[in-house]
Amino acid sequence: MEHAVAEHLTDPNKAVDYLIEHSRKYAQAKADRVHLEHFRKSKKALLMNECTDKAVTAREQYAYSHPDYIALLEGLREAVRVEETLRWRLTAAQLRVEVWRSENANNRRQEGATR
Repeated sequence: MEHAVAEHLTDPNKAVDYLIEHSRKYAQAKADRVHLEHFRKSKKALLMNECTDKAVTAREQYAYSHPDYIALLEGLREAVRVEETLRWRLTAAQLRVEVWRSENANNRRQEGATR
């Protein structure tokens, strides 16, 4: 997989194709992460309501230590990992296009200087 990504980043046309192909994956990863961040608050409230204790701190402790809440945090961690991986790969592809543009501009400048 890493080799395929590296190959896409050496050719500017493939880098642009990579950007197009993976932009939706990045958007979905970001949407998943944001959803989990917001759902975390709802899950905490739902779990606090399950607790029969009257004290808010006891109910909060119950929610934070509940296996469902911990699993949600693990899902959030994975969502962030996926989003960040895609974000940096897309950034690398964008940079490859910029490097290609700079190289071509330099080549044109050199060709003009030798004429």
